[in-house]
Amino acid sequence: MVEVKEEAEKKARALLIGAPPAKKAEAEESTGSPTKELEGLVSTLGMECAGIVQLTRIEPTPAYGMGSGKAQEIADRAKAVEADCIIFDWELDPTKQRNWEKLTGIPVFDRNEVIIRIFAQRAQTKEAVLQVQLAQLTYSLPRLSHSYGNLSRQRGGSFGNKGQGETQLELDRRQIEDKIVQIKKELAAVENSRAIQRKQRERTATPTCALVGYTNAGKSSLLNALTGADAFVEDKLFATLDPTTRKLTLSEGCSVLLTDTVGFISNLPHTLIDAFKSTLEEASYADLLLITVDASDEDCIRQYNQVLQVLKEIGADKIKRIVLLNKTDIQAEDAGAAAFGEAAFPGALRISARTGAGFDRLLEAITEQLFGRVERYRIPMEDCRLVELARKNGTILQEAWLEGSVELEARIPGTVDEDGKATTRTKSLLSKYRLQEE
Repeated sequence: MVEVKEEAEKKARALLIGAPPAKKAEAEESTGSPTKELEGLVSTLGMECAGIVQLTRIEPTPAYGMGSGKAQEIADRAKAVEADCIIFDWELDPTKQRNWEKLTGIPVFDRNEVIIRIFAQRAQTKEAVLQVQLAQLTYSLPRLSHSYGNLSRQRGGSFGNKGQGETQLELDRRQIEDKIVQIKKELAAVENSRAIQRKQRERTATPTCALVGYTNAGKSSLLNALTGADAFVEDKLFATLDPTTRKLTLSEGCSVLLTDTVGFISNLPHTLIDAFKSTLEEASYADLLLITVDASDEDCIRQYNQVLQVLKEIGADKIKRIVLLNKTDIQAEDAGAAAFGEAAFPGALRISARTGAGFDRLLEAITEQLFGRVERYRIPMEDCRLVELARKNGTILQEAWLEGSVELEARIPGTVDEDGKATTRTKSLLSKYRLQEE
């Protein structure tokens, strides 16, 4: 009985195959191990790394994607390290995947399948479960022949009617296609509900901020630390799949809605991007993006660039943003790391979700971005109607009615460029009455 329990709890051993950099620039940009991310994905899935084979080039051969000699070398290595499966760090087409399994005699996965399996483990809410199911079915549809390579065709039907009978493969394909249609209908209903909730939030005129960033950058921890939320936190990739929104109170009675979003990763499978489109789009509806960067990760520059790429894909690249260097407490005594962060991310705020360091500056930066900087105005009595406009569209901190004028200390949303052009109507009307700082 003990041996059975130990066998059940034993972790599957995976031989990892690292892909060569597609471009020289990518190799120079990445400072960590080429397979570091894949190792993290495999660990998150609950597997054990049995070994790593780092390729220097890939040949476009139809059978394995590389020469037969190299393929046999990998098969022998898998046998030598007693690997239970082989995982490739790039997408394998169904034919190559089938050929690899015939050669090695063990399951063969690609990076996309690993990520989809992780999402399946993490899915909790109805929306997340439906999204993962859609991604799984879409991914598995062209790979059905995996399981039915040895099934022969059946004959049935009368002449001129149906002719040759359908195989089990074709029946399963039809069943999966029907299931995909059903899930898409259910997801459409969930998306409509989310759109209604979004419109209700818009009616409150409360600005929204979205926490975005690479997976495991500390977004959920930051949400919990700022708002007192109880979002799930774990030091693993994709711990958060569902967006969580909480109210964040700022200074001077202002407040915003802060949303934690699903983490990004390089080469995210398109099936997941399509399935989680409604969740990812939460960032595109935000008034301000808080791009969270793991400052303790030596590969943070590449991760940041990948986040920018995903934001561009979902149409959120034009939204105002603040870059946050999180986990700075891990390198607090490393002056070189601090200088590196300041040089690589100019203007970024150094914070720590664990200790709360830098939160005062962060809250002030959010306030300035959404509600404007604190400025003083002297408005003539003939234009005193602008006071009500400032009260309606901004935040008045101090108000003094004097003889012939009204002096205000207020935050007015918007900015004024070097040419004096304002981004909002209220800012434009008030800008000529702004008092210069002494």
